Amino acid sequence: MDTKELLKKVRKIEIKTKRLSNHIFSGEYHSSFKGRGMTFSEVRQYQYGDDIRNIDWNVTARYNEAHVKVFEEERELTMVLMVDISGSESFGSKNQFKKDIVTEIAATMAFSATQNNDKIGLILFSDTVELYIPPKKGRSHVLRIIRELIEFEPKSHKTDIAQALKFLSGTQKKKAIVFMISDFMSDSYEQTLKIASKKHDITGVRVYDMREEKIPNLGMVTMLDAETGKIQLVDTSSKTVRLNYEKHYQEKLNYFKDTFRKSGAGVVNTRVDENYVTKLLGYFKSR
Repeated sequence: MDTKELLKKVRKIEIKTKRLSNHIFSGEYHSSFKGRGMTFSEVRQYQYGDDIRNIDWNVTARYNEAHVKVFEEERELTMVLMVDISGSESFGSKNQFKKDIVTEIAATMAFSATQNNDKIGLILFSDTVELYIPPKKGRSHVLRIIRELIEFEPKSHKTDIAQALKFLSGTQKKKAIVFMISDFMSDSYEQTLKIASKKHDITGVRVYDMREEKIPNLGMVTMLDAETGKIQLVDTSSKTVRLNYEKHYQEKLNYFKDTFRKSGAGVVNTRVDENYVTKLLGYFKSR
């Protein structure tokens, strides 16, 4: 993609997603996430009605009079977008690729955070972290994120969610609002998600295509595994083959739902041909 074409595409995504974030998401985003981070402000004398859990016993002992810690809402939050760029994200039907929807969702969330003067960071991952952009503020920063989402070419086509979560925990020392956008066709990340969720507010946004859920009966078909690059002949007329595929798909889906639920993390499911705006708004309002 040449520079002119890239800039045109970035601008198109900016116009669409900024409009969504301005008119729809910023208010919901604000009410869903603002005020969750509290930072220590000062110590003052205890007043009737103060929460006794906030008593500072060291200061109280020093002055022989009850004092409480005062906290205030953190004005600045950090959003981290964790985006799966493995081979399976290039899948698409009905002229709509998962990657395109993922880019739009990420851009919308970034502009929503910008409306609230928050920092936004980006982690692009496959089976390793391929790109990390540290959190910063501003429109130009968001546009850089969108450019990377559009044109970054992954070195690997495999997925390892656990590695991405380890990287998150290692780089984000303070609490962050984290949106992990993937199809979650992976496993073995239960422990790392549990650890990361204790510190961060994590939401898994699963983007999928209806054609991935089942294999249609098309006889002998040559198939490419987007993550391994392996090409093989598959007999889709075989009921056993179709059932095994569906079982494998369902196992990965159930693992995703159960693991995120047990970790206390949020979940959003959106199909490429569905309105992701409705799905995200519903999620924000339910928080």
